[in-house]
Amino acid sequence: MNKKLFIFLFLLIASPAFADDTPHNDVYVEEAVPTLEQVQTPAVEKVSFKDKVKSVFTKSEKQNLDSAKDIDVIEPEISVNKEQKLAEKQLKKQQKAEEKAEKKAKKELEKTLAAQKAAKEAVGEKEDIEVVEVEPIAEETPAVNTGENKTVLTDTAYHGSINTNKIIEVNDCVKIALEKHPAIHAAMSNADIYKSKIAQAWANYFPTFSAGISYSRNDMQMSNFIFPTQKYDMFYTPTLSGNLLLFDFGKTKSQADLAKRTYESAQYNLQTSINSVIFTVKQAYYNLLFAQQQVQVYEDTVNDYTLHLEQAKAYYDIGTKAKIDVLTAEYNLGNAKLNLIQAKNTLKIAFVELSNAMGMPDYSDYEVTDNLTTKAYGINVEDAVKNAYETNPELLAAKKKADASELLVRASRRAFTPNVNGFASYTRGGKRVDTDYGYQFGAEFSYKTVNLMLLKKQVDEAKATYKKDFADYENAKQNVYFQVKQAYINLTNAQESIAVAKLSMDQAKEQYDQASGRYKVGLGDAIELKDAETTYRNSQLSYYNTLLNYHVSAANLEQVMGVPLEASDTDLL
Repeated sequence: MNKKLFIFLFLLIASPAFADDTPHNDVYVEEAVPTLEQVQTPAVEKVSFKDKVKSVFTKSEKQNLDSAKDIDVIEPEISVNKEQKLAEKQLKKQQKAEEKAEKKAKKELEKTLAAQKAAKEAVGEKEDIEVVEVEPIAEETPAVNTGENKTVLTDTAYHGSINTNKIIEVNDCVKIALEKHPAIHAAMSNADIYKSKIAQAWANYFPTFSAGISYSRNDMQMSNFIFPTQKYDMFYTPTLSGNLLLFDFGKTKSQADLAKRTYESAQYNLQTSINSVIFTVKQAYYNLLFAQQQVQVYEDTVNDYTLHLEQAKAYYDIGTKAKIDVLTAEYNLGNAKLNLIQAKNTLKIAFVELSNAMGMPDYSDYEVTDNLTTKAYGINVEDAVKNAYETNPELLAAKKKADASELLVRASRRAFTPNVNGFASYTRGGKRVDTDYGYQFGAEFSYKTVNLMLLKKQVDEAKATYKKDFADYENAKQNVYFQVKQAYINLTNAQESIAVAKLSMDQAKEQYDQASGRYKVGLGDAIELKDAETTYRNSQLSYYNTLLNYHVSAANLEQVMGVPLEASDTDLL
């Protein structure tokens, strides 16, 4: 490029305007010819060299310039584009930030997994409660784009024993409730109370000890002595004694047996509380699933009515439909949106009810899976009643309570019997601390303070209590039979209704599709479309409600039986 510029400048200097120092009349020089250094300076104004020469030379001298028109004139260029440099710099900076964020995300993920492992080991020692496996799920907001169509999750959020946004099933909810629900903890503590009373009853056979020291100042009037008054001190350091019940003719054993029956009844009450919590959790879980399906149905309804409104407006604009079709579509859409708002509110309440049923009222940010299966339960009513009589904890608790009342009658009668006790003691002391000492031991056959009238009425009370508790047991047995029959009938009814409800929903959908198609091509009217849509929506809700009743009825039958049901391989659909 420098060689071409040099040739061009040489031609300019050889022209007549530079050969003679005398000025020509037709030449007006505005400025000096730029030197080579000025041409190569990047700060020169970006003007074509031909325009520069035209402003300097006359018309005659421009002919000399035409001879150099074949010479390429190359303007100075900037070697590197500033915008490109800035873009590359920003890209490198962004890549460094992304790499740093990715490393930080990996460290956070490692810490989360380590904490999860430690929590699992801490909870895993409990044999009766299975630990819910959790996966680290990140929140939606803190994410970093790595530039390779990948998203690095930078944070996790945990709540309770399951992290937020965790998808859980009904068994997971039951496990949480068994661990967290306060009603179960209260029933466990109540059973422990009655368990301690068994040892308290047997404690009558354990010896009792006493110890002490004493001092007394004595002034005695002696009438037969010369000195009528004697004054002296008495010291007893120490005095030890012990007593032991040797035999009480079965009174202690009766009290211990009574406490044992009461403890066994409390254990069955604990199982009753567990079954009640499990049923409440399952019922709340299935109600939540139904609420989710209800929201989905109304969301589809809103979408359908939005489309119908657009169609009605289009037909009205071209004059094929009346304005009433548009108004009807607008009303239907508004009503559907109102139903959707109410359905979403019901869904929120269902989440609160499930969290409360699990014993964690403030537990949130989780999702449930739809496992409303249609598998049949292979059980008949006779087997259900038989299992309930053998395993229903409420019935067994009533039976243990009646047995305890019978033992109470025996214990009340044995209150008339005496006790055989052993005793021993050791004493050291006298007028001086180390003067005398002695011990004694022996046995006694004795009655406590006996009130025959009181003992007789206590026996009468025990007999009446036994009659009452036995009647309560018979009443509980009848209630269990009724509850099993009712739960089995409800389960059978829901089981038979599933296929019918599914068929009705399919038929209603076909009817709605035809009505929607007719309206789309301009053959149907708004009333026909509305009726078909209402029928289809109600059939959907009826089908999901039938599934809900089926699973709730199965959970209720499990509660009254006291054992879980096993689903067969037979599908109801």
